[in-house]
Amino acid sequence: MSKTKITREEALAFHLEPSPGKLDISASVPMSTQRDLSLAYSPGVAVPCEEIHANPETAYDYTSKGNMVAVISNGTAVLGLGNLGALASKPVMEGKAVLFKRFADVNSVDIELDTEDPDEIIKACQLMGPTFGGINLEDIKAPECFIIEQTLKETMDIPVFHDDQHGTAVICAAGLINALYLSGKKIQDCRIVLNGAGAAGIACLELLKTMGAQHDNCIMCDTKGVIYQGRTEGMNQWKSAHAANTDLRTLEEAMKGADVFLGVSAKGAVTPAMVASMADNPVIFAMANPDPEITPEQAHEVRLDAIVATGRSDYPNQVNNVLGFPYLFRGALDVHARAINDEMKIACARALAELAREDVPDEVAVAYGRKLSFGRDYIIPTPFDPRLIHVVPPAVAKAAMDTGVARRPIVDMEAYEQRLKGRMDPTAPIIEGLYARSRKAQAQMIFAEGDDPRVLRAAVAYQRGGHGKAIVVGREEDVKLKLEAAGLGDAVRELRVMNAANTTHLDAYKSFLYKRLQRKGFDHSDVHRMAARDRHVFSALMLAHGHGDALVTGATRKSAHVLDQIGHVFDVSAKDGAVGVTALLHRGRVVLIADTLVHEWPEAEDLAHIAIKSAKVARGLGLEPRVAFVSFSTFGYPVSERAEKMHQAPALLDEIGVDFEYEGEMTADVALNMELMKDYPFSRLTAPANILVVPARHSASISVKIMQQLAGATVIGPILTGVPKPIQICSNSSTVNDILNMAVLAAARLG
Repeated sequence: MSKTKITREEALAFHLEPSPGKLDISASVPMSTQRDLSLAYSPGVAVPCEEIHANPETAYDYTSKGNMVAVISNGTAVLGLGNLGALASKPVMEGKAVLFKRFADVNSVDIELDTEDPDEIIKACQLMGPTFGGINLEDIKAPECFIIEQTLKETMDIPVFHDDQHGTAVICAAGLINALYLSGKKIQDCRIVLNGAGAAGIACLELLKTMGAQHDNCIMCDTKGVIYQGRTEGMNQWKSAHAANTDLRTLEEAMKGADVFLGVSAKGAVTPAMVASMADNPVIFAMANPDPEITPEQAHEVRLDAIVATGRSDYPNQVNNVLGFPYLFRGALDVHARAINDEMKIACARALAELAREDVPDEVAVAYGRKLSFGRDYIIPTPFDPRLIHVVPPAVAKAAMDTGVARRPIVDMEAYEQRLKGRMDPTAPIIEGLYARSRKAQAQMIFAEGDDPRVLRAAVAYQRGGHGKAIVVGREEDVKLKLEAAGLGDAVRELRVMNAANTTHLDAYKSFLYKRLQRKGFDHSDVHRMAARDRHVFSALMLAHGHGDALVTGATRKSAHVLDQIGHVFDVSAKDGAVGVTALLHRGRVVLIADTLVHEWPEAEDLAHIAIKSAKVARGLGLEPRVAFVSFSTFGYPVSERAEKMHQAPALLDEIGVDFEYEGEMTADVALNMELMKDYPFSRLTAPANILVVPARHSASISVKIMQQLAGATVIGPILTGVPKPIQICSNSSTVNDILNMAVLAAARLG
């Protein structure tokens, strides 16, 4: 499998641009007028203050407390980096906060405490209790983490959860439920060996014992061997609680006949010989990061019957905490829980396990570039499964209600699940799906503008991101200097640099081009000038001759000019069937605008064709197409000659017979708002339109740029479709990430 390579320069640039860090704060209420300010602050704010003073529970109604989690660390156990201190842990904690938001729409604030004194951390958390609905402890070293969490659980009335312990335990439990199901074994009968007696390991074993694993069937090992009753060296009260009555002394001895191995230790801790000595159908969760105790390949060399999971995304069965903590807190917050108890954690694990057994939605298959189905290589759901948000939190919330820690039980669980579906942001799975398809395609990507630093950085990111080979068109020395200036000097030897001066194919390119253009007013000198000097034409010729699989260009010139130049090599005009579709991603919605690139003033037949091509792009993004032909009139009023073609286009689709919803003509607000659409009960759209076919290219451009500049919408495209080869054209204002996205679109062959 391809491995993503992230350089220091890329990581630093990601955290620096467009603004430092990964978090921002925006108001959830209007703040435009004096009245707004008076309600938000003085004098209006006094009213909810009085209500909360009289009834503290109403803080969940009148403030953000009920959807706010604190991510708290002192930086004493940062990832695999050790004790970096509070300040250096901040990027990790900000990252945790954005995961809360991305996966479960939980607002989160990172708080780094500059102390290693457990009592000071405990006191700080207790003092901040009124602010938050929950506390996520992170990257605090053992044994202090045990003391801190236990004390806070006993003294605070909001959920306190140390994810390094319990997050890993929950996902491990979910995977083990399914692994044992496939193996035909019961947890109470299994011999379980755990290697790594830190916070995560201890939490894993505690949760499994709560689920039925027998104490003396569970052998915990650390760097000194088996933790057995009577051992004194390297012991503490938490290890002692799991000391087994056994004569086993080494990990190697413990592995003989074991049904399950759980590893939260170090690379290479498990040998193939140890795996070979395990019981039939062994379960191996090698969760050390970044390198597992034993790789799946090594394990399967000696045991084809093994079910293997790791902590890595490039292997099947990833034990990923992001499957747990966002949804645990979502469910806990939504019932105003006082705690996250074992029953809630087990409910989370069981919900995850049951979800993995269900048919996997098409959008997940699109995201991962392959069909997933329950079995030995799929025992845990993927992080981008859209069902997680409405499957796991209800199970957690129900467990909270059943165990009496819910202050505000949910009465209508079905309505709650529907609200959770509304929290799901569909944009990230779409982009992740494109990236997965791109990595699977392994396309040789031609980057036409190798003299631009943005393009070079995008080319490096494409290749190091595991998408395939990047070919840049430019001069070697110029590329080398620009990469060095960008801090990517080591990438010079990785990229393939091509131009007319170093290719052996120039004569063939010119011959091909002359045959296309000889009856269009171009002579041999014109053709030579274009093929040898115009990077867009040269790159297109490379693509036409199979010297690359896809092309991305346009970052340095106007898109209309670039399309004209590519048109010398390929048929990419409106009459050839080409269409440009731009995706707008904004506040959890995805809307496609067409045509934004090719058709200047489309007629009704063109508009019908644009709708068909746009629907194909939508399905490539994992969306079910719903097309609206938009105008300034709705279903014939006001009457206008300019709106007539928008009225005719749906009738043409009626004649053709297409397999997607469409309607028109209508104004954009009616197309996007089902409340307004209720005034037109005959409308064929069953939900808001996600494709807007507009009357002309200028109206498309205006719409996109207004949304981008005023609303802050993310823009992907225009996506060029209906052309002979995978070609995507950036805008000349593109960032490095925009160019990379367009390369990914080309590789994924979305057009």
